[in-house]
Amino acid sequence: MEAEKAIHSKRVLLPDGIRDVTLLIGNGTILSIEPGKWSAPKGFPFIEAGESLIMPGLIDSHVHINEPGRTDWEGFESMTKAAAAGGITTLVDMPLNSSPVTTNTKALQAKLDAAQGKLMVNLGCYGGIVPGNSDQLEALAKAGVLGFKVFLTHSGIDEFPETSMKELDRVAPILAKLGLPLLAHAELDNSHPGQAELEDDHYSYNAYLHSRPNTWEDEAVRQLIALCEKHKVRTHIVHLSSASALPMIREARAKGLPLTAETCPHYVYFSSEKIPDADTRFKCAPPIRDAANNQLLWDALTDHTLDFIVTDHSPAPPETKELDSGDLKAAWGGIASIQFSLPVVWTLAKQRKNTLEEVAAWMSTRVADFLGLPKKGRIQVGADADLVIWSPDKKMKINRNNIQFRHKVTPYEGEMVFGVVEQTWVNGELAYDRGGFVSSPPGKILLHQA
Repeated sequence: MEAEKAIHSKRVLLPDGIRDVTLLIGNGTILSIEPGKWSAPKGFPFIEAGESLIMPGLIDSHVHINEPGRTDWEGFESMTKAAAAGGITTLVDMPLNSSPVTTNTKALQAKLDAAQGKLMVNLGCYGGIVPGNSDQLEALAKAGVLGFKVFLTHSGIDEFPETSMKELDRVAPILAKLGLPLLAHAELDNSHPGQAELEDDHYSYNAYLHSRPNTWEDEAVRQLIALCEKHKVRTHIVHLSSASALPMIREARAKGLPLTAETCPHYVYFSSEKIPDADTRFKCAPPIRDAANNQLLWDALTDHTLDFIVTDHSPAPPETKELDSGDLKAAWGGIASIQFSLPVVWTLAKQRKNTLEEVAAWMSTRVADFLGLPKKGRIQVGADADLVIWSPDKKMKINRNNIQFRHKVTPYEGEMVFGVVEQTWVNGELAYDRGGFVSSPPGKILLHQA
């Protein structure tokens, strides 16, 4: 196989550190890594990145694209453009809030058909677990889903009802046999005084926070760990916001259980003390908690208790977010942020003396390992040429003019962050270039190979 292009930078993040190298790329793959600036033959396509950092393209394994069925919320075209603008080269879509929800192979095929010709970045999909669809899981696995999502509380849409732990106990042996991860929204709701507080005041952020206490998460995590231990099923806690669950996770991992967990940028960037009342842009479930809690989440990323950080990009139209009314009880719970996860996380990392290598691990390498994508998440010979070229030291202000996702609604609006994405390469092809996009989307559909 012959090289088709070369990309050079004095700063390329390789598995053994940041190096001055040239990447030779052909057929979407990194064919060779040459020290320094390679002497290209005359006329050979050569991209000079100078002092900009070349890093493995980010992988976001927790997004809601909402197509087919809810393209007024988001869609493959707008979503994958926003991802590419943020240095993300692979997305994995949750089984909701598309309609139909992805709980059988017919719905999965409808989603894959809807994605054709629209993917600026790569796409994988999860299947969904709902009451009564256990007979669909093996077929979904054979069709290529990368895992299965379940809700232990109401999902927000009636088409995807919650599953009881009793039913999940029956499903877990099937998942263990398939070897694919169970991804769980870990909240087990029960009646408590905080719910009455929100009923009395729909506009208070503290009332909303108190309506979904960390005990909901902690109990769900406890029961999921028991399920994991009983059935040896790969179990993944999505969007953890309760730091009080971390000791249980550490203990389970020390036992060698196949348990993993993630958090999201908003759980470590924002804190409840600074969230204004009636600003529904900040509403998500589980909720953003206090600063002390969120520092513990960051520490858990650093010590590997949490495996990675992904967005849970969950947009909705402004009217569904109740932007005008400020009603936190009625508003859709979800935060839109796909385009800004790299600068947001890097800004925090820079403040807290974490390294670029750590950020690459949290946002690319470990996600690839979780998904079973050995050719992604690293810059090495034989890997897919999924790359982000960016300037970590440049600052930018997040504003509506630079938002690529469908609705320009995000709590990050107005934030000043470090890190400007210059180019994103997907499968060896330029997808995003300083505000512009290629005309022929280079993304591919990624299916699990049994």
